[in-house]
Amino acid sequence: MAWWRRRKGGRTSGGSAAPSKDDARRARKHFTEFASSRRGVEAFVEPATHVTATTVILIAHDGEWTRRAVASREDGFRIATELQLPTYDVNQTGYPQRMRDWNARQRGR
Repeated sequence: MAWWRRRKGGRTSGGSAAPSKDDARRARKHFTEFASSRRGVEAFVEPATHVTATTVILIAHDGEWTRRAVASREDGFRIATELQLPTYDVNQTGYPQRMRDWNARQRGR
């Protein structure tokens, strides 16, 4: 059974593996480009789950968003601070309505 082999893999913390240094570099570059090409961008740090690593989601004024994995919660807050973005813990604030509205508009296309 492949499931048992995966469980024995030994990862003790939740979420998938942290991104590599190359992934982190690409994520930072992507966030920089996203934040500089849109207005009203805010950052939301999302916790790791059993399925995903810790992620940061940037949401623009119109609800357009992008998400990338980061190594840790602290790295997520540090990246957003370096980009001078208002930063929130999604567990405390939730997602803004403009993001849900944007998603609904994209589904309607």
